Amino acid sequence: MDTPAFNAIEVRELVKNYGDLRAVDNVSFAIPRGSVTAILGGNGAGKTTTIALIMGLVLPTSGAISVLGRDMLTERYSVLARMNFESPYVDMPHRLSVRQNLRVFGMLYGVTGLDRRIDDLAAMLDLNALLDRETGQLSAGQKTRVALAKALINAPEILLLDEPTASLDPDTADWIRSHLERYARERGATILLASHNMPEVERLCEDVIMMKAGRIVDRGAPQALIARYGRANLEEVFLDVARGRGHAAGDEAEAEARP
Repeated sequence: MDTPAFNAIEVRELVKNYGDLRAVDNVSFAIPRGSVTAILGGNGAGKTTTIALIMGLVLPTSGAISVLGRDMLTERYSVLARMNFESPYVDMPHRLSVRQNLRVFGMLYGVTGLDRRIDDLAAMLDLNALLDRETGQLSAGQKTRVALAKALINAPEILLLDEPTASLDPDTADWIRSHLERYARERGATILLASHNMPEVERLCEDVIMMKAGRIVDRGAPQALIARYGRANLEEVFLDVARGRGHAAGDEAEAEARP
């Protein structure tokens, strides 16, 4: 049995190199159980690589990762069934029906009562009319709902999301966010998401990790970051970080006053 741990995820001095490129550069953070946290940063900041490292899909060059109290380098198979991942950029087999895809992933995760679980998810995510259609025939919004069903098939304690509402129309995106909010609240799940949608992050997340060039450059609650940078919203904070501007309300004025 696992011993109870306050943190769902702990990352310590994490480094990932691809040849001469350092994609993740000495990153450390902890995420409490039951929290919803975002990793923000521009393209190439290291967000997706960090999530892939936490999932165990990529091995780190150095550093340590603990998930639900288990070392992901040596004990990841003991926790993988308690995690899941969703990204609109990862396709499921197009020629399989939605039902077949959900059955395959459910069996991979060792889900008991799988048919009932698929029926429950289909009702919750409005998939009943899609279950017997080939996945490749679905619209982008329908595929996203199916991908979310896949991510929830094992009722994960930890849900990792990579831009979960990218390319969706506002109505579908809001629908997905509402289901994520409900799942986190009802399941007490820990969610870590990478997103370029700042209103989405303000709505869903209680904590934000900001990355640039593979390193963490700031962290805080959305409203705390907005206040720290003296901005109106998180998108303006994101632009400050991406463009290397001052990190507190007075920094730019101080910089301009220096000789």
